[in-house]
Amino acid sequence: MAVVIYHNPDCGTSRNVVRFAEEAGVSPTVIQYLETGWTRPQLLGLFAAADVTPVDALRRTRSPAEEMGLLAETDHDVLLDAMIAHPILVNRPFVCSPKGVMLCRPSERVFEMIDVPDGQTFYKEDGAEAFQG
Repeated sequence: MAVVIYHNPDCGTSRNVVRFAEEAGVSPTVIQYLETGWTRPQLLGLFAAADVTPVDALRRTRSPAEEMGLLAETDHDVLLDAMIAHPILVNRPFVCSPKGVMLCRPSERVFEMIDVPDGQTFYKEDGAEAFQG
């Protein structure tokens, strides 16, 4: 199963998603978008496939969104321009699989995107049970 995860390694939710996929036997392609950045067509395609808007995908905490005056912004072009200039503004992790595209917050949402072996239990990095197959 081809799975792509747009990942921020500094984010616990994102780390959980990558680990859950790997523990389920998936070898995801992990894209560290803070390093690679975004293009407008890439974001438009990702958001359309996930059925979210730039407003929905805006990372509101631990990002420069507030200081940039973007928290109340509704103009999609303004948000897309800001997300391209500052990749940290895009919430994460987005997961692409044959089952679709999804913003996997909370991390348990990834189980909708991957096949999980029966009887396998997954735990978050804090030790909390996340899912049992």
